[in-house]
Amino acid sequence: MIKRQFAVLGLGKFGFSIAKTLSNAGYEVIAVDRNEDIVQEIADIVTYALKADVTEPGVLKNIGIRNVDAVVVAISENMESSVMATILAKEAGAPYVLSKAGTELHGQILKKIGADEIIYPEQAMGARTAKKLISGSFLDLYELSKSFSMVEVIMPADWAGKSLKELNLRKKGINVIGMIQEDSIELNIDPDMPLPANETLLIVAKNDILSKIV
Repeated sequence: MIKRQFAVLGLGKFGFSIAKTLSNAGYEVIAVDRNEDIVQEIADIVTYALKADVTEPGVLKNIGIRNVDAVVVAISENMESSVMATILAKEAGAPYVLSKAGTELHGQILKKIGADEIIYPEQAMGARTAKKLISGSFLDLYELSKSFSMVEVIMPADWAGKSLKELNLRKKGINVIGMIQEDSIELNIDPDMPLPANETLLIVAKNDILSKIV
């Protein structure tokens, strides 16, 4: 089976993380940045690391950007560079371009010049951080929609020793989808098994219901 290929343009914290995560997941990744030190740092992680200015005409064509499945333009600090990289990626034949934006205006411009999808990582992280501050008992929170989230939470004290059947959580709108034990997730929890104290649960529910789990 042919592995999917991705190109990440710009290796700041966001771009570096994207490239590393994709590579660790087994995909082929081309990582490009103007900073030699960053390129060297990621060279042993990705399939191909290249020091280049992606805003220069011809660079992306020479890389063979049209042959990848998707391009991530992870440049947002310099709007001109972000816009140029997005334009050149589309002109070079990239089938799908996801561009990072710092502001709504930036995102609107990127959309108009051809970006297939816009991502606002700072906004997403800000919202996620705020929710974690509000719900301090959660180890992690993943927003699934405006009204639903998935959280990791230490077993509430009043749940420990009771079974899922006994707690009848689904009737309360709480779905326990797994139990995290070290580096694995147990997805098939026996509904009659007494829940052990201090374990981490993976729960999906409406945000207003989750806010009551403390």
